[in-house]
Amino acid sequence: MKLQQLRYIVEVVNNDLNVSTTAERLYTSQPGISKQIRMLEDELGIQIFSRSGKHLTHVTPAGEEIVRLSREILSKTEAIRSAAGEHTYPDRGSLSIATTHTQARYVLPPVIKGFIERYPEVSLHMNQGSPTQIAEDVCRGKSDFAIATESLHLYNDLVMLPCYRWNRIVVVTKDHPLAQKREVTLQELATYDIVTYTHGFTGRSDLDEAFGKVGLKPKIVFTATDADVIKTYVRLHLGIGVIASMAFDPMLDSDLVAIDMRDKFSYSTTKIAFRRSGFLRGYMYDFMWRFAPHLTRNLVEQATALRTNEEIEELFKDIELPLV
Repeated sequence: MKLQQLRYIVEVVNNDLNVSTTAERLYTSQPGISKQIRMLEDELGIQIFSRSGKHLTHVTPAGEEIVRLSREILSKTEAIRSAAGEHTYPDRGSLSIATTHTQARYVLPPVIKGFIERYPEVSLHMNQGSPTQIAEDVCRGKSDFAIATESLHLYNDLVMLPCYRWNRIVVVTKDHPLAQKREVTLQELATYDIVTYTHGFTGRSDLDEAFGKVGLKPKIVFTATDADVIKTYVRLHLGIGVIASMAFDPMLDSDLVAIDMRDKFSYSTTKIAFRRSGFLRGYMYDFMWRFAPHLTRNLVEQATALRTNEEIEELFKDIELPLV
């Protein structure tokens, strides 16, 4: 059994069982990957993949377990490299962050700026996607951190640390009937066309739940993953916008009116997540502290030592999270 063989089966799964695409991304040949997978299956005496002719169709039940263990092994080998790098070049390396547009556009810029100034020799990468995509990126080792509000709880292999709480605002044009109101009820909102986030993004589930609790169904006419896009369509009078409070800039959005809705919707919590099997470099601890100052190295290490995210929630229950 070779590490390369384990890497091949993991990458084949990451690429939806497409051996051709896997070969291209690993800069090797398709026959070479197929041969190594067959050799590993022969050695183990099981089929990792089911086949139809020359095509892989799905991962077998035994293969699921082999792939899971292979991910852990590859993660540990990467952790060994990271541990060595921590001692030889503590301020040199790479950091990959997977996050949503809202975090990348409105929350992370000052954090990234300060981090780059402190660690000029750390190569920083940012990948944007849906909460599910970015969580999977971290699970598969493509990114070090996932920062999101939704979907992270679906991944038990991730350590999830709460960073801050936030709520929603309604944005309207200055000539809109709601623009002169200091307070808006959910009943009033339900009478207007609404422009908001796509389901699964930026606390959208909490919005739907708030309306459902009072027996209402919002008239959502347009959704997007990007608050800037939502505000654009509000300006076109397509509807009123419901966005994250941190996505409103009084200077850049001076043509819009923001209406506070914190008493109408429950607060959402943004979390940062990383693999349990990974190794955190010193500058990674520093990044988390810059993003959420209560995440000291000591607290992160305490959380990482716990076995479940339920235990982590218990650890954080008495910590007052900042409100953004």
